[in-house]
Parts: sequence; C-alpha cells; structure tokens
Amino acid sequence: MDRLRRGEAAGPRWIDLDLDRRELAVNRQLVHTDTGLIACPPKSAASRRIIALDPETVRLLRRHEQTERQRLGDAWRETGPVFTRVDGSPLRPDYLTVRFRNLVHASGLPPIRLHDLRHGTASLALACGSDLRAVQGTLGHGSIVVTSDIYTSVLPEVYHRSAREIARLVLGKTRRTARNLAKAAA
Repeated sequence: MDRLRRGEAAGPRWIDLDLDRRELAVNRQLVHTDTGLIACPPKSAASRRIIALDPETVRLLRRHEQTERQRLGDAWRETGPVFTRVDGSPLRPDYLTVRFRNLVHASGLPPIRLHDLRHGTASLALACGSDLRAVQGTLGHGSIVVTSDIYTSVLPEVYHRSAREIARLVLGKTRRTARNLAKAAA
C-alpha cells in the first residue's frame, strides 16, 4: 500500500478491491476528527483512482480475506474495512503512522516516515521504466509537476543506464557514419 496516503490506506473496504482484476479503487479515506473516525472522499479528484496491484499483494490480500472471513464468520461484510483492529473496527490513520515508526525502529533501519514510502515508490517506478504519467496517476497527483519535482529522485543506476544508452546510440551512429564515409571515399 505504498502508493496510498495513510487515510487512503486505512479506508479500503472489501468492495473496493477486485482481486481477480488485481485492482484497488481508491474512492474514500478515513479521517480522525474530534467526533471520531469518519469516511470522506479522497484529498482531490485526482486522488480518486484505480491502483494496479502486483500478484504478491493480491496473494496476501486473498489470504487476509480468508482469515478475516473465518475470524468474523457471519459478521463479515463486503462493505467492511479491509484492515481492522482486533475488535473489527477500522484502523485510525495515526495508528498506521505509529505502527510504521515502531517497525522501522525495531528493524534497525534508518528512520523514515510512512509518507516517505510514496516518494520511494515514485522513484523506484521511474527506475523500472514506468511512465511519469502512470506514476502520477498511481499516486493520485493532480499535477505531473508535483510527481516529478517533489516525489521522485533519480537513482544512481538510472543515471548510469542513461549514460550507457546515450553512448550506445551515439557510438552506433558514429560507426555507421564512419562506414558510410569509408565507402564513399573508396
């Protein structure tokens, strides 16, 4: 769920998932207010989106669904939240932040914020050759400028791959030109 804002990650219901198509419809988020936890629309119109899920995530979600169906029995509902507390109530977004911080600390890794996962996902997607527009849509940004200027970093291997590809292109053209010149001179 590294493409979701924390309120979006707390908000999915089973009806928002289409595991056969490997998709999650982001059409709500959970927000904690003075009156409690409420469901509301995502941050912006661009935040309403369909996110493609990888096969491993789908496998884990299917296993989680089976566990939840068994645990809740007749109380399980398709309209219920995907991620819940032990009592079946939805998770508060701030719980996700605290839980993530504790997991990072326990792992011994350098500290990062939960929201930094979105930045990392954007950079990794670009490193894998994803189109910037696809990254923008996946993250739910209204502007490609936000995605490119704020959310992505160019990883060193991308710079190296770019240098190799440019050299391959230039050297290929140079060799071809040299052969053509040699033929013309002969």
